[in-house]
Amino acid sequence: MAGQGTWQPKEEGLREICGVLELHISPTSDKPRIWQQLQHYSQFPDFNNYLVFIFAHAQGASVEIRQAAGLLLKNNLRSAFKLLDPAYQQCIKSQLLPCLGEAKRDIRNTVGTIISVIVQQERILGWPELLQVLVRCLDSNDINHMEGALDTLSKICEDIPHELDLDVPGLSERPIDVFLPRLLQFFQSPHASLRKLSLGSVNQFIMLMPTALYLSMDQYLQGLFVLSHDPVAEVRKLVCAALVQLIEVNPSFLEPHLKNVIEFMLQANNDADNEVALEACEFWSEYCEAQLNPQLLREFLQQLIPVLLSNMVYADDDESLIDSEEDESVPDRDQVFRVLWSFSLTDLKPRFHSSRFHGSEDMKDDDDDSLSIWNLRKCSAAGLDVLSTVYGDEILPTLMPLVQAKLSTSDDGSWKEREAAVLALGAIAEGCIRGLYPYIAEIVEFLLPLLDNKFPLLRSITCWTLSRFSKFIVQGIGHKKGYEQFNKVLMGLLRRILDTNKRVQEAACSAFATLEEEAAEELTPHLEIILQHLLCAYGRYQKRNLRLVYDAIGTLAETVGGELNQPRYLQILMPPLIAKWQQLSDADKDLFPLLECFTSIAQALENGFSQFAQPIFQRCIKIIQSQQLAKVDPSSAGMQYEKEFIVCSLDLLSGLAEGLGSGIESLVSQSNLRDQLLQCCMDDSIDVQQSAFALFGDLARACPAYLHPCLSEFLNVATKQMSTPKLTESISVANNACWAIGELAIKVGQEVSPYVMTVVSSIVPILQHAEGVNKSLVENSAITLGRLAWVCPEIVSPHVEHFMQEWCTALSMWSWIYSLLMPG
Repeated sequence: MAGQGTWQPKEEGLREICGVLELHISPTSDKPRIWQQLQHYSQFPDFNNYLVFIFAHAQGASVEIRQAAGLLLKNNLRSAFKLLDPAYQQCIKSQLLPCLGEAKRDIRNTVGTIISVIVQQERILGWPELLQVLVRCLDSNDINHMEGALDTLSKICEDIPHELDLDVPGLSERPIDVFLPRLLQFFQSPHASLRKLSLGSVNQFIMLMPTALYLSMDQYLQGLFVLSHDPVAEVRKLVCAALVQLIEVNPSFLEPHLKNVIEFMLQANNDADNEVALEACEFWSEYCEAQLNPQLLREFLQQLIPVLLSNMVYADDDESLIDSEEDESVPDRDQVFRVLWSFSLTDLKPRFHSSRFHGSEDMKDDDDDSLSIWNLRKCSAAGLDVLSTVYGDEILPTLMPLVQAKLSTSDDGSWKEREAAVLALGAIAEGCIRGLYPYIAEIVEFLLPLLDNKFPLLRSITCWTLSRFSKFIVQGIGHKKGYEQFNKVLMGLLRRILDTNKRVQEAACSAFATLEEEAAEELTPHLEIILQHLLCAYGRYQKRNLRLVYDAIGTLAETVGGELNQPRYLQILMPPLIAKWQQLSDADKDLFPLLECFTSIAQALENGFSQFAQPIFQRCIKIIQSQQLAKVDPSSAGMQYEKEFIVCSLDLLSGLAEGLGSGIESLVSQSNLRDQLLQCCMDDSIDVQQSAFALFGDLARACPAYLHPCLSEFLNVATKQMSTPKLTESISVANNACWAIGELAIKVGQEVSPYVMTVVSSIVPILQHAEGVNKSLVENSAITLGRLAWVCPEIVSPHVEHFMQEWCTALSMWSWIYSLLMPG
């Protein structure tokens, strides 16, 4: 290809690359071979010059080929722009700028994407002429130039908005001071595309709230109010999004206009365009969370609630309607695990055990490796939930007649209306409980037959709604009718766990896990039939729903504890799990939920798990060892590194240590776990470190003598976690490390003395800045400090005056904490 200097493409090279690009966009071409050819071209230093030339100048080529060249160029520049020769960088930039006014919109859109990628690499400072060209285009009266510049600017605002609010050497104003007045002016453009692009650009700055936007807020709001009546749905959607963000960032901006804003949002929430309605629907939750005057919104509840309920009915194009017909015989689609209903209520999601924290529930990271499409139905239900939390029983006189009217229908054509009514009951189950409480038994009796309804989505939503009332269903067990109703709910959910429909299976398992947590020991008389149903489902479910069965079994073990440790129960429970355990390879990700399930069972059975412990322990050690090798040499390990294998194995070993107690010593004494654990404590993954320090603490409690040979190494590594500059990023690691040090201290006593002051010097700053630190870390720091003072008083006491006030303040926040300071 061509050499350096004043670069010009060779005709032969252009024809060759255009030919490959034409094949690249052809649906019938050999994609792997074409990709290999493109990779070959990318080895030439001027390949990107050819791409930009084809994109910008190949007028004889189709728009599709030019666009393909541009998109390939964008991808190359994302990773390699800084590596290009400066002359080639300038060549590319100079050929892109004229494309801003290209007649073909697809080309204009693509050039904006490429320019944004370059600006991300070079920042505004590295391309000062870009600003001049953008301003000239915006100030022209040519629609193509204005739209091309606005499209490019909108992409820069979306990708790196902060860059436009920085001083640029050589410019008297920040870029945003130059662009914002022009963007606001475009709100009045007769061209819908310019109104949309300008509004979208300004919206990107709401969260940052630069001074320029703050000072122009009145003009911005006036522009929003005018655009609220825009005939184009995309513009109205952006208006709604802006108002939602403003109320989240700084509600005071909207307070003088709130009545008008509410009226507009109410109208938009009923917009014929679903996307506009969805953006508007977000407003109600944000309004309540902003703690604005509830009285103002109260005036509109009678209008708002019917709109929300109406929007909770399944739309004809809702993906769930397609999924709902999936029989258990239909293979799982190759997709990420789906969430049933993922609005703000956390128990609407299928629940998976996460890695263990020693401390507050607030420290749990949601295991959100799941995918769900947020839509108007879910957002409306979330809005109703929040309204019920704020206004409580006040919403019942408006809502309940509408719910009852929907539930009174019985024809097949109105099943979606009934389903929405059941969803509404679940959404208000907590917020309106005082008003609903006298009628819970009646509500539950009405819901129970719906578990056997012919429509799968009605069966599944009934499972969820019953789970929302499970706390109160369990409370009624004390009297005969309440106990009978509990049994009906229990057996109804178990029956639906064995439903042939995948969506119902999913909902029933999640609902049953919630009921398990509420019922706890009340489940003991029913253990045999529960296990029979769960293990029957275990044999039938496909991979996606199998995770929920694992969760239900794990939750059962956690709630009934040692009651599970009876031969007749173990004979039902363990053989299928052990068979699956033996069937799966060490590199099979289906091991993750099984390892987590075994963790809960081991903790519940305690010494009763000893008969299963040895092979499970040994395999965990093997998995950790294989993954540590895979991390440095995948080919020798025969597998790719996946940290989750180590995390789950460490968590299961923690479960064994917790369950077996000192009985684990016979297992660890014959292993190299100590060295593996130390390596995991120093891993570069926060998740691995977190689980490693949890196991370190559990071993310190169960068999401290095993850790003795590496005591100094463990304490050094643990102490470093307490003083890391990135404490906020690794709060879970610091928390578990702090807890583990305290556990070790009360077991080995004076042996920790060389490290006491180092630990204390790390703990004290945490206590001194408790307001800005996670409360669980403050809690564990206070406990560990007390334990160190108890085992080494002669070392700690001379320094107490420097932290006594902060320590006492931390301790006073938890009245129960004193019992944890010392063992026994």
